[in-house]
Amino acid sequence: MPLFDEKKKKELGDILKELENDVTIVYFTQEFECNTCKDTKSLLKEIAGLSDKINLDIYDFQKDSEKTKEYGIDKIPAIAILDSKNFDPGIRFYGIPAGYEINSFIKNLLEVSGKREALPENIKKRIDSIKKDIHIQVFVTLVCPYCPSAVMTAHRLALESDKIKADMVESSTFTHLALKYSVTGVPKIIINEKHDLVGAQPIDKFLDVIEKI
Repeated sequence: MPLFDEKKKKELGDILKELENDVTIVYFTQEFECNTCKDTKSLLKEIAGLSDKINLDIYDFQKDSEKTKEYGIDKIPAIAILDSKNFDPGIRFYGIPAGYEINSFIKNLLEVSGKREALPENIKKRIDSIKKDIHIQVFVTLVCPYCPSAVMTAHRLALESDKIKADMVESSTFTHLALKYSVTGVPKIIINEKHDLVGAQPIDKFLDVIEKI
């Protein structure tokens, strides 16, 4: 059964016409002990079917262990987005990018394809000066209207810097992680395991924390 009705498909298809170059969605799944894997696979197949510029590669988390290791995937469902040269900028979605998160997912496809707004020069300089490895986790729920903004900001940082990796983590799929990081409200942003921000913070607030690490 399709996840999108015809009206939504047309709406998404029109947005995806703006893709500048090819992108590849890399999806990690398994057939057992993963409640949302099947729905995530259906969602990704429907989205990939809306544009000739979207490729979809599907791997089994257990059987394709070399690929799992190559992409640093440690939980499922997991999604990475690669550019037209198969470069991996470090963008990850852990959990189904449905509900409000369809917005961040579609936006990320466009940005990885090359369609993105220029950042202010001062922000660009701050990102370019990052020398340490940074890992950002943005905890979300699919019914949170403020979460996509935080996800898009974190993923844009990953896109701009090879020092930054950024994950969307869907809280109800990964409850053990939500408990570990004391996620009581979303979006909650965890940077390098011990620094946190709450709410849909602008990019300069992310950088304020990163620069202190």
